Amino acid sequence: LFHDSHGFTGPTAAVPLGRAAGRVGAPSAVRLAAAVRGGDQEAEWKRIADKVFEKDNRPVILYDGVCNLCNGGVNFMLDWDKKAPNGNFRFAALQSETGRALLRRGGREADDISSIVLATKDGRTFLKSDAILRISGGMWRRTPLLPLAPASTAARFLVPKFVRDTVYDGVANNRYNFFGKSDECRLDGGEQFQERFVADPE
Repeated sequence: LFHDSHGFTGPTAAVPLGRAAGRVGAPSAVRLAAAVRGGDQEAEWKRIADKVFEKDNRPVILYDGVCNLCNGGVNFMLDWDKKAPNGNFRFAALQSETGRALLRRGGREADDISSIVLATKDGRTFLKSDAILRISGGMWRRTPLLPLAPASTAARFLVPKFVRDTVYDGVANNRYNFFGKSDECRLDGGEQFQERFVADPE
């Protein structure tokens, strides 16, 4: 179980079908009901995703809330990403409603927790090594680690994406084996870091 000084916590109703211009067959009825439910779900995740950036332009990092390695990375960010007043980035667990909505916005399955994700207000979604390098490049600003920022930018162009992502996948696919997995999903950073985590909609 992963503990540290930063703290950690870790149906849509069926739509009745009537008769319009003739009888609706069973297969058609099922497809129509699924389409209605799908439309409701799409409207809901779009509403949640839009609300994330309604009053805050900071990009959101989506992390695996039960992964010890990922939680360690979040704590590192909280320590070093200290742009006044509330850092360059915000956080949300991939398993949260906010995380699932931003995954859908980026064209991924809502339950896909295979990669770290960086979501920006303009609708862009960065995955795997691209997300890591963009996060590290942005995190160093206004910190003692500023000299490392050019290295993050250079790596995006000098190291082929397939090489970077192969290394990333090797670590990500074995993260539970190497670093362990917690019994609870971390959804926030406690009172001290409340402004850095995106709360799920009520």
